[in-house]
Amino acid sequence: MARLAGVSQSAVSRTFNKGKSVSEETSRKVFEAAEQLGYSPNFLPRMLLKHRSDLVAIVVSDSSNPFYAVAVDAFSRALQETGHQVLLASVDGGNALDGILPRLASYRVDAIVSALPVVTQAAAEAFARIRIPIVSFNTPARNQWISSVCSDNAGGAALVADLFVARGARSFGFIGGTPSDYASGERLRGFRERLALHGFDRVETAMGDYLYEDAFQAAAAMAERRKVPDALFCANDLMAFGALDALRRAGLRIPEDVLVAGYDDVPAAAWGSFDLTTVVHGHQAMVAAAIAILHARMADPEPADGVTTTVPVRLAERATTQR
Repeated sequence: MARLAGVSQSAVSRTFNKGKSVSEETSRKVFEAAEQLGYSPNFLPRMLLKHRSDLVAIVVSDSSNPFYAVAVDAFSRALQETGHQVLLASVDGGNALDGILPRLASYRVDAIVSALPVVTQAAAEAFARIRIPIVSFNTPARNQWISSVCSDNAGGAALVADLFVARGARSFGFIGGTPSDYASGERLRGFRERLALHGFDRVETAMGDYLYEDAFQAAAAMAERRKVPDALFCANDLMAFGALDALRRAGLRIPEDVLVAGYDDVPAAAWGSFDLTTVVHGHQAMVAAAIAILHARMADPEPADGVTTTVPVRLAERATTQR
């Protein structure tokens, strides 16, 4: 290949090695020669020599939550830009990393990133035993090998509470993810605490498991019991979509009868059929923070205690709260 490309053997080697200096012209010649020869590099010898695979596992859920799809795309692009190969692994059911450990332990990956949290301390300890750096979103459990990037969950919920009160709401509801979910719990806490400062101490709550269908049922049940609040905050946009459809089917007008807000700002939140007010945490900022932590952790064979980075949020007001 070096002879065909008209370059040295070392230039060929540098072209196929991440981080090595090589000019654009040399790189072009080498890749053109490789294409003519039908050559693709075998990374196994390098893995054995370096004891590294340059593989990073991205763990996703089989949930229909569109936020995960957005996060996976952003993670993949960021990792490939730094020369890493991506291994996609899926958790079967649930919204946590805890159930993926047996499979990940058998893969030779250098690190794990995910929008799913590590929920239990037992799972955190089990992950630490496989000694692979992990960075995940909104993770309550952490240790030497696990770090977290969090949205300002409570702060974002407080912004929603302020908006609801400013729009004249006097009764409030919340549809959360699951009872044990950290992000959902923080969003409910922030919502309640800010409402308390405004003089409101009651919030009707229901669980929607971060799913459209479950939130639809929860909102429909509120309508059937005639206990629909003036304002309803959902812990993610997908549940807000379900709540909107259920309330409208029950004959309620949005926002005249009920104010509705979500969290995440997935692309569909801006669609005309939803036009949903939501908390924007900036998935790109969260991914960038996660990648920065990951690189630092991968460079240290014995990392110190895990770190937590909190990403600021803002509120995007749309038609569902504009009276």
